Amino acid sequence: MGSFLAVLAGSFRWEVMTLAALTTIFLQILSNLSNDYGDSVHGADSAHREGPVRAVQSGLIALPEMKRAMVLLVILSLLSGLTLLYISFDNLRLFLTFLGLGVAAIVAAITYTSGKKPYGYAGLGDISVFLFFGLLGVCGTYFLHTLSLEPLVLLPAASLGMFSTAVLNINNIRDIASDTKAGKKSIPVRIGRKNAVIYNWALIILGNALLLVFVFSKQEWGCLLALVLLPLMVNVGRSVSSKTNPRDLDPFLKKMAISTLLWVLAFGAGVLFF
Repeated sequence: MGSFLAVLAGSFRWEVMTLAALTTIFLQILSNLSNDYGDSVHGADSAHREGPVRAVQSGLIALPEMKRAMVLLVILSLLSGLTLLYISFDNLRLFLTFLGLGVAAIVAAITYTSGKKPYGYAGLGDISVFLFFGLLGVCGTYFLHTLSLEPLVLLPAASLGMFSTAVLNINNIRDIASDTKAGKKSIPVRIGRKNAVIYNWALIILGNALLLVFVFSKQEWGCLLALVLLPLMVNVGRSVSSKTNPRDLDPFLKKMAISTLLWVLAFGAGVLFF
């Protein structure tokens, strides 16, 4: 999304997009490995948990092996991120600022469910996802391309933050029972399933509404192509509302993630071809 917005600004760079995507992939994998590790240590991944098999909890990977994999992903994230910053900046202050943001992203990925006081267990995961998968990810990538930041970029950045938060929310709705037993106070555990479903609808609807504000503000009508994914997102919302068996939610967690990716690609197609 940050790269498509840079195309609109006339400042797109292939090397920035490639390295930003690679760094993001490393951070995403690190986040997933750390989540697997932390939930196993803290008890959220137990025999009572619904959903896909988790590597550590099932015994497929030992804790020390998972920790080594996490260290490897930290190193890869740093190498990729440092290379990205090196080609983007010749300004030391900007380099150090973005290095700090990168380190913060690594720390956030690890400490979501790992460490002595994982913030995911306090119900702060949604805020972290909104910031790192939305505002910082999109606006940061846009800045690496353009060396500037237009306020309207915050709108699609917030949309992605909301859709990514919806993915986490569906995951947490599925895990209400096991998270409650483990003392993991996610948003659905705190507010209950009914309100978590309403929250999920709000994330989907507001994320698409912000797209409309962006399009009408910029007069970039091709970006409305992203709305072709709205029916799929609505289907996800309706299914999360109606399906009360935790196991039945797994396909829709994945559909929300995939529809978010397709939403971005449709937005980009609107930028490039209309």
